[in-house]
This record gives sequence, C-alpha cells and structure tokens, in this order.
Amino acid sequence: MISYEVRNGVAWLTIDRPEARNALSQEVRDGLWAGTRRFVADDSAAVLVLTGAGDKAFCAGGDLKEMAETALEVPPPDFLPQFGRNIDVPKPTIAAVNGVAYAGGFLLAQQCDLVVAAEHARFAVTEVKLGRGAPWAAPLSWLVPPRIALEILLTGDPLDAHRAREAGLVNDVVPLAQLRSRAQELAERIAANAPLSVRAAKQTAYLSRADAYERAEEIWAPVYRSRDAQEGPAAFREKRTPVWEGR
Repeated sequence: MISYEVRNGVAWLTIDRPEARNALSQEVRDGLWAGTRRFVADDSAAVLVLTGAGDKAFCAGGDLKEMAETALEVPPPDFLPQFGRNIDVPKPTIAAVNGVAYAGGFLLAQQCDLVVAAEHARFAVTEVKLGRGAPWAAPLSWLVPPRIALEILLTGDPLDAHRAREAGLVNDVVPLAQLRSRAQELAERIAANAPLSVRAAKQTAYLSRADAYERAEEIWAPVYRSRDAQEGPAAFREKRTPVWEGR
C-alpha cells in the first residue's frame, strides 16, 4: 500500500492503492506513519516527495466505507501523520499531486512545504458535503487569501490546479508526464543547499501558525460527534443522498 525509495538524496513516499483512489484505509495510514518516521531517521534522504500511484488520484481522502463500518467520531490524534503537527519533520517535504487531493488528501498536500501539481489535479476540502470535520484546515487562511479559504471550506467544491496555483496553494503546475521529474528536480535543488540553513528556514516560515489547531479541534469536536457525521459516510456507502438533521 505504501512504497519508500530514495533517489539521489530524495525520498519518494508513494500511496499505492490506485484502485481505491489511494484512499486512507487503516493499512495506508499505518504505512504513511512508518514511511514518515523512516524519512525522518534516514540520513541518506534530505527531502521527501509524497505522491500517489496512478493518474487519477493523489489521495481521495478517508476510506468512507471503513469509516461507516467503524462509526468513527473524532479521529484520534494519530489517525494520520500531519507533518509539523503530530510528527516533527524538520526536513523539507514536497507533495507531487498526480490527481484529486480531496479531504484527507488535501490535508496531506497542505501539510507538505511545497506542492507541484499535474495539470488535471483537483483540490477540495469536502467535509461539508459529508458532515465530517476539518480542524486540520486551520492553517488554510495562512496559505491562501481568507476569502479563498472560506470558499474552499464552505462549498466543498474543488479548485483546479491552475486556480490553486493562482491562490498560492500550489507552487508549480506541469503536465502529468513531467510531474515526477519536476518534483525530483525541485527536491534536488533544495537538497544541494546547506542542511542546517534549510531546516532553520522551514522552522522560521511556520512560526505564525502554531496555535490554530487547538482552537480548531474545539470548534469541530461537536461536528464529529453529531448524527450528521455518521450520516455522510453511511449515505456514501449506501449510494444515496445524505439526509441532514443539523444535529
């Protein structure tokens, strides 16, 4: 489900579940944790590139069928590695977004330091369409203008790669055939720099967003525990339109 390889000082962590649009099953999440810890401890790797297998999805988010079966309420703190939040990743990270990055997939791309996207990539925080929560999106208005952040969060509608770049969510947009080479080239440019300077630069850039998550968890906790939060995944599993109760 997850592969890890190092090429010229660049670690590639790949979600390899294309038949399910690289959705975040328990096995995938466990693999992401293991791969992230491996990168942090890997002296041969200076930069991490996170990507998905196939050409349709970087990651479509949580495995909604699994969530419906387990009646997941508030995800535990270790549900998914969130770089810089629940796991310290001092070295730089790049998301190579090869398709849709929705919900938890958006989270993974957001938590990377840089993003390179294929032209057909799409980005969305779809939680409002499923009655779920997105406290992890607390830094979004730090990454993009607040009105763009509100549009993303309130509509749940996707941004295409070019609009995501215009908004500041994406650094570069390239044809799919060039995605891996562009991400590798960018990573190698970073890896060639002085490592202590690179790590200090990364740490400095995030000084202003450290406190947002705690308040966001408080805001979203009652949403996670609501009936609607169970209705969204159940409706997905049963292939029907959700019936929202607002409680």
